[in-house]
Amino acid sequence: MKFKASVKVMLKQSVLDPQGATLERALKSMGHQNVDSIRVGKLIELILDEDDEKKAEAAVDAWADELLANPVMENYSYTIESIL
Repeated sequence: MKFKASVKVMLKQSVLDPQGATLERALKSMGHQNVDSIRVGKLIELILDEDDEKKAEAAVDAWADELLANPVMENYSYTIESIL
């Protein structure tokens, strides 16, 4: 069975986000004063072949924790959906 996993990785709130701050300043300099804050992250999409959704979820959770995110500085969340 095939599954599509989408892993969202974001810096923890306690970690400064220089890329987000740069984008915020740029938007404000363009006249968009209603921007309060920008945080930049990454989205990783994976297609995996696994027997069932629980096994797919366990694999994605392990991969995210071990490789896709740095748990010291980043949080992650993911969704998994069955595909044909």
